[in-house]
Formats: sequence, structure tokens, C-alpha cells
Amino acid sequence: MNKKVVVIGGGYGGLRAVEFLSKDAGIDIVLIDKNPYHYLQTEAYGYIAGKFDMHDLVIDLKEWCDGFKERAQFIQDKVVSVDFDKELVKSATSLIDYDYLIIATGARTNFFSFIEGLKEHSYGVKNLHRAFNFRVEFENLIYKKLQNTKESQDINLVIGGAGLSGVEVAAEMAYVIEAYKKTIGDRVKSIKIYLIDASKTILPGMSEFIIKNTEKRLESLDVNILTETFIDRMDENYIYFKDSQKLKYHFMIFTGGIKASHLNDSIDVQKNSISQFIPNAELNIDNHKNVFAIGDCVEIKDAKGEILPPTAQSAERSAEYVAETIMSKINKKRVKPFDASMLGIFIALGGKYSVGELFGFIKVSGYTAYLLKKAIAKLYYLGLRLRINAGYMSRAELK
Repeated sequence: MNKKVVVIGGGYGGLRAVEFLSKDAGIDIVLIDKNPYHYLQTEAYGYIAGKFDMHDLVIDLKEWCDGFKERAQFIQDKVVSVDFDKELVKSATSLIDYDYLIIATGARTNFFSFIEGLKEHSYGVKNLHRAFNFRVEFENLIYKKLQNTKESQDINLVIGGAGLSGVEVAAEMAYVIEAYKKTIGDRVKSIKIYLIDASKTILPGMSEFIIKNTEKRLESLDVNILTETFIDRMDENYIYFKDSQKLKYHFMIFTGGIKASHLNDSIDVQKNSISQFIPNAELNIDNHKNVFAIGDCVEIKDAKGEILPPTAQSAERSAEYVAETIMSKINKKRVKPFDASMLGIFIALGGKYSVGELFGFIKVSGYTAYLLKKAIAKLYYLGLRLRINAGYMSRAELK
């Protein structure tokens, strides 16, 4: 009799887990997500700035699961709790039993409660609808500049948080503004981009090569970088800093922190300060040997004990490991601890420019890095589309 694996969450980790589990004909897979689509959040920077369209960012999950020819079932529903003892997932409308469970629910933007007004007056990019709203605001601003030939007052667009997402959004918006000089002229110069972070440097925790080349690119795009800058509070017009300075702003996107999904709050196991599960060496939570957590909803450490940044790569590598572990357990094979080493990173910095590292020693920047990053993203998207096409063909055969 086949083993049933339930995967909660249709993000990068959840999809990679399904893909790997499908290799074993003795496994039936159920994927559950509250949304009917997979959101390619790593491409949000381009969508916000108008570089990509909606179809570049979303994949229909039912169509994708159909590509596995009845091996994977998709259920659109909101999971509200998990009963580990009874091995049941409780959704808003049903109970789903499992032999093995993978929690891959990702994270949400952590609008820090100690910054008054932050949640009320800023946007996030973890949510597709928020990214859409931000894009609309940005495009409306450009349109108003196009219409108004007399307005010269500075308009400040602020990105709070100079991690990977913040840097990519700032760079792409600055590049778009630079490009619009050819059509709008000097009026567009009054749109200013500010990148703010409390850390000593942008991209904290990344290599000196990545940081220096990113800073150089941002400066060439006239991005105003404010590090070691602490936001005290916000209202609808101003950002107030702890040094008593203030900045008038048009809108702000906040990428300065994450918090695990709401499902984590309903599960009584060991968690860190941002509600991420703290797993064992095999990514089990609370020592339940048939329950795993992957991606942004779990705290993942490398061999040195340092917490890895919440990236799509971390989600996918943890997903591959867990899928292989489940298959090993089913087939009575030895299981090894998770090796959390990262293969590399690429950062999009506006237009056809990126910076990146591979395997710790290959360092690239500029157009070459852009081509490599684009190829990686294209292969990922193409893989999803091919699976959907397989689903179309399968349904056509049934007819």
C-alpha cells in the first residue's frame, strides 16, 4: 500500500518536495495551499518596477499537480492546525490524514510592533496582492510625472531593509527611473530612492565582494543608502528616526524582517523569536520522526551553527533533503543529517546587471552575472511550465 505524504505550502520548498517525492511510485502526494497559485517571490523586484508581468510571477497549482498524472493531488484550502498524535491535518473544510507530513508554509513580513505606524503605512513583498498594490503606486507616480511639466518637488520612495529583497527592489526601481529620463526628462530626477537599514552595511552577512559591488551599483543609480539608521515611528507623511531627524516620503516598502506563517503559531513546539520551528538534524519538529519543516518557516543552520538567510535556495535544498529522507525511511535505508551548505547567490541590480558568487570562489558581476541569474530563473520557470503542459496532455488523453 502506498504511503501518503502531505505537503502544506505551495512555495519554492513545497513544490521542490513534490517534484522529488514523485520519483517514488510508492508515494501518494497531497499538496495543500490557501492560494490557487505558486508565487515566484524572487522575481517580485522586477514585477514591482514593471519589468515583469503577472504571468511571469504565478503558476496555477492544480494545473501543475495535474502534470504528475494523478500522482499528486492539489487541495486549495487553509490549514488551521495539525494533530501529530492522530496524524491529521485540519483545514478550514476537512481533515486530511498522512503517513508523512512536510510543513512548508513560508514566512510573512514582520512589521515590527516597536516601530509605531510601520504596518499601517508601508507595503511588503511576501504577499502577491501587496506587491501588486506597490506596483500600481509606482506606475501611478511615473504617470503623474509624465503629465505634470511644472512639478519639481522631490518625491521620496523608501525601502526599509537592505537585505536581498530590499536591495533588488531599490536597484530595479532606480534603474526604471533612470530609463524614464529619456521620455520624461529631468522631471523624473525629483523621484528619489532611499534604502534604509539599521545594520552597519547593506546585505549584512554576505561577502565583501557582494557588498562592495552592490554598493557601487546602487550609488551609480543614485540610490541614497542610509545604514546604521534606526526608524522610531511613521505617520502618513514622515518617517521619524531615533536621531530626531525625519524624512518626508511618498510610499515605503518594508523588507526588514520576516516572521513565520500563522500556522506556526497554532503548533505547540519549540520555536525561535520569529516563530520559526527549531528542528533536529533531520529537520523533524518536536522529534516527530514523520513530520518535517522546510524553508522560511523553520530555522536552518549551517555546519558552523550560523542561521542561513531565508532564500529560495535554502527552501529548495531543505525540500530535496526531506524528500530523499522520507523515501529512505520508507525503503528502510540509512538517513544522514541535513547539510545546509549553500551553492551560491545572485543579486539582481537593475537592468542587465547582477552580482553573484558560486561555490565560494567564482565571483562575477555585471552582464555576465545577469545572464547566469536569468538562466537560473528561466530554467526554474520553464520546469514549472513543462509540468503544466504535461498535465494538459494527460487530460487530453483521458478525453
